[in-house]
Amino acid sequence: MRGDREARITIATRSPEDAARAGISPDPIIRRTVRNSLHTSLFDGVATAVRSLAPHPFGSITWYGQQEAHRVAYYDIYRSFDLMTFGREDNELLDVQSALVESTGWWWAFDDIAVMSERPTVLHAEPLPDPVHGEVRLHNSSSPAVEFVDGSGVHVLNGTVVPAWVIHDPTVERITVERNVEIRRSAIERMGWDAYLDRAGLRLVDTDDDPGNPGCTLQLFATPAGWGDEGRILLAVNGSRERDGERRRYGLRVPGAFSSAVDAAGWTYGLAGADYGRLLRRT
Repeated sequence: MRGDREARITIATRSPEDAARAGISPDPIIRRTVRNSLHTSLFDGVATAVRSLAPHPFGSITWYGQQEAHRVAYYDIYRSFDLMTFGREDNELLDVQSALVESTGWWWAFDDIAVMSERPTVLHAEPLPDPVHGEVRLHNSSSPAVEFVDGSGVHVLNGTVVPAWVIHDPTVERITVERNVEIRRSAIERMGWDAYLDRAGLRLVDTDDDPGNPGCTLQLFATPAGWGDEGRILLAVNGSRERDGERRRYGLRVPGAFSSAVDAAGWTYGLAGADYGRLLRRT
């Protein structure tokens, strides 16, 4: 019998068939591959984005709408494969919940009335990096990733909810005054780090060969005025290729005390610069 930790690793990194052949019982496999994966895609992804459309956040987000498909699917799998015995009332309730998941968006039940919302008419997504169980995140680089019939929508880049300007008109001025770090990062990546550095006129503090990424360069810049601190930006090249085969340049915030690009790169891995310098390859 596998230990709990080993079983969790097996389920998280291998197919359900492989996990079953490894002797892992059905419940943790179903929980990870059905419930958890759908929770990541729908609850953490779609529901979070749609919630941003509400003018006044209202706490918990209703009953069994489409964002709750992970709960319904979990029990429906048990019923479909006769892994659990359900009573008549439980079956009726599961039937109703399944119909709601398939036919409506969010809904609210009150004593004498139920308020139901339409599902999105458009939804764009991309696979999460290295997905094992089909997890996706919202993404559309040209228009809203989620749209509704009334014309409302949400812009999302690689899972990050962003204002429309990030996609359609990112500028140095808008990036400088943006307080949300993730939105700022998305806007810079949308513009391109090289273009941003050139237009923003950031001061280069240090540059060096990347010992953990042969053939690539590390660059350390002072953060621009308006970012609210005296930190640094470390510009590096990804150690692994993206799905399109390219190796993306990206920027990382590091403490302002660093004056060495290698020391700053080591800090991002929890290493001293000298130790980072001995890496054969980073990923």
